[in-house]
Amino acid sequence: MAADAGSSPHQLPCVFSPKSRQYLALCAQDGRLRVWNTDSKTLHQEYVPSAHLSATCTCISWGPCRTVKEGPRRKKRKSEMGQVEERTDLLAMGTAAGTVLIYSTTKGALHCTLDGGHSGGVNCVQWHSDDSLLYSGSDDTNIVEWDLQTGKMRSKWKADRAAVTSLCVSHDGKLLLSAGQIIKMWDLETKEVFRKFTGHSTAVTTLRFATTRPPDSNGLYFLSGAAHDRLLSVWQVRDDGKDKNSVVSFTLTDEPQHIDLVMSNSKEEGVRLAVVCKDGQLHLFEHFLNGPCKKPLSPICTVQMSDTKDSPVPIPLLAAALGTDTRSVLLAYGTHLQPVMERVEINTAERHVCLTRDVQTSLSLSMETTVSKVKTPVVNAKSRLLVPGLPGHQAPVKGTAQGSEKRKKDIDTKEMSIAERLGEIDLSTVPTEKGASKGMASLQTDNFAVLLVQGLESNDANILNVIKRRM
Repeated sequence: MAADAGSSPHQLPCVFSPKSRQYLALCAQDGRLRVWNTDSKTLHQEYVPSAHLSATCTCISWGPCRTVKEGPRRKKRKSEMGQVEERTDLLAMGTAAGTVLIYSTTKGALHCTLDGGHSGGVNCVQWHSDDSLLYSGSDDTNIVEWDLQTGKMRSKWKADRAAVTSLCVSHDGKLLLSAGQIIKMWDLETKEVFRKFTGHSTAVTTLRFATTRPPDSNGLYFLSGAAHDRLLSVWQVRDDGKDKNSVVSFTLTDEPQHIDLVMSNSKEEGVRLAVVCKDGQLHLFEHFLNGPCKKPLSPICTVQMSDTKDSPVPIPLLAAALGTDTRSVLLAYGTHLQPVMERVEINTAERHVCLTRDVQTSLSLSMETTVSKVKTPVVNAKSRLLVPGLPGHQAPVKGTAQGSEKRKKDIDTKEMSIAERLGEIDLSTVPTEKGASKGMASLQTDNFAVLLVQGLESNDANILNVIKRRM
């Protein structure tokens, strides 16, 4: 079973959708939520929160997928109109303003807004296996349980003295992990602390259950990662309470930014782990969780990306999702504004793998289309056309021919009135045949349009008569 850890509160949110990994949700620097289709590599949807500048998106989490029974379509009853559709894939977004936005990718619109629960910014959101329940942790040190059927707060309790920076719900939906610097395991039925784990000196940004809950509780493991920490710690939950220290550590090159893992359902099945670090590298691990391990474990394979230039420049990895095949990995790399998604086969027999990609081409093309919106008209160098602007100003149109010379200023030239400028217009220089320049015809038309507006605004009969005679 694959599980996506979601986004860290200290990083720009970036999360793959569960199971099929068909979509990638990102919140970029501009405050917009973008959902990309990983199959077609195109932008699927874009959502701009109404207060996106003040209510910055801090974390995102996909809701659990729902199975849809195939069959003939039928009309909805009135009692079903207000219910959530089975096909809806919901996405929860925590904001710095303390609200939680629920976005529907099926409807392409905001499903509901959960507010009134937090007085500080939301750092983490986590779905329950029952998709009508959602948990959020905030700077106000509280955890809120939301009921999405009513859109209201179901319960609220103080989690710690410090801000709540990470949450995780167990696979069976009975336990909740929360963390600031101290990790606490809560019984969701009683909302009481079941166990505490200490060992991180900085705020915990990642919590994930690594195994499903077995018949004997000694086989329950979870992992944690903290800010500015180059180790991922694995903790074992024991019945005897002798679980004060982590049992396994995974070494990283930087603090974890995105985590994906394939859970272990038994002792005979190893845990597969993919960790994208803040430095843009991907580390792959595989380990059998069966008690403590004294030495920190190194990755079986490290993946880096670079461009194809003579002097290679690193391309940062944003997220990674493990496939059903042990060699298949779905990568997202580049920038949050324009990520590139690709499924690759990685030979884990090699300790270090460097993938080269030419991503600069697509980025430069999109920038080019933006810059090239303004076009300079091509004007015949021999034509003479005075474009009226502010009163008393002359704006002759210059040709683009290389041999044309700049007009010299005539010091003795006196200011011309509008009527005198009308007399300067020479219609004979404007070709009217089929082979005429479109640019000149457009400029001549624009010239008369401006003069006509000036004549109407000033009620000048002379200007209107001159234009009438020459049209």
